[in-house]
Amino acid sequence: MSQTQANEAGRIIREWRQRRRMSQLDLALEADISQRHLSFVESGRAKPSREMVLKLAEHMDVPLRQRNRMLVAAGFAPSYGELRLDEDRFRPALAAVELVLRGHEPYPAIAVDRAWNMVLANRAATTFLSDIDDPALLAPPVNVLRLALHPRGLAPRIINLGEWRAHLIGRLRQQIEATADSRLATLERELSGYPGPRVTGDALHDPARDIAVPMRVRMGDTQLSFISTITVFGTPLDITLSELAIESFFPADAETAAHLRALSQS
Repeated sequence: MSQTQANEAGRIIREWRQRRRMSQLDLALEADISQRHLSFVESGRAKPSREMVLKLAEHMDVPLRQRNRMLVAAGFAPSYGELRLDEDRFRPALAAVELVLRGHEPYPAIAVDRAWNMVLANRAATTFLSDIDDPALLAPPVNVLRLALHPRGLAPRIINLGEWRAHLIGRLRQQIEATADSRLATLERELSGYPGPRVTGDALHDPARDIAVPMRVRMGDTQLSFISTITVFGTPLDITLSELAIESFFPADAETAAHLRALSQS
C-alpha cells in the first residue's frame, strides 16, 4: 500500500467514525485495538490490514457498497459481490421476494432497490398505480417516493399529504445519514422542492409518529388507511441483495381491510 492509499483509507475510516458519532476511544474499544493505533490509521501513519479494514467497517455498520470502497482505498480487492437484478444467479433471491409479496395479498407490498426504484410489486399494490396524471412517473424504473409525492402522482389522492410527506422525507434523510449515498441526497432535494402542505412545529414531534405514521388515501369514493413496515435481508453478502427492501402496507382500520379483501375477489 502506498502512502497515498494509507492516507485515503484513513480519511474514509475517520469520516465513517464521525458519521456514526463515535470517538476514537469508542471505536477502538469496540474493535479491540488501541486508540493510538486507530489514530495512526486515520492519520495515514499506519497502514491497516484487510482484516482491520473489515473489522472497523463491521463495528461502524458501514454499508457493503462503502466497505468495498474502503477496501479499494486501502489497496485491497473488494470483498462483496454485486449481482445485477437480471442475472440468473439473482433469480432465487427475486423468487423469494416475489413469494413474500404474494403472501401479503390482499394488502399492498412492493420491493425497492437502494434508490427507491420499484423492483417488484404484488397485485394489490398495482391498483394504486391507476389514475396517475403523469404517465412518465410510471416509466421504468418507477421511483416510489417520486410517485408518492409528485403533484401529478399519488399526492393529490393522499389525504394527509403533509404528514406522509414529512414521514417519507424524514426517512430518506435518515437513510442518507446512514449510507452517505449521493444519489439519495439528490432525490431528497428533488422531493423537498415539490409543492404541497408542510408539517411543522409540535406535529413533527408527536410521539405517535415514532410508532407508525398512517397513509390515508382516496381510492375512488373510498378512503383507505395504511401503516407500513420495511423488511431487509439479514446478513447478506451481496451488495444488491443488501440494498433490497420490502415495504408492506397493512390496513390501519377494519374498513380498509374489508375493502381490500372485497377488491381482491372482484
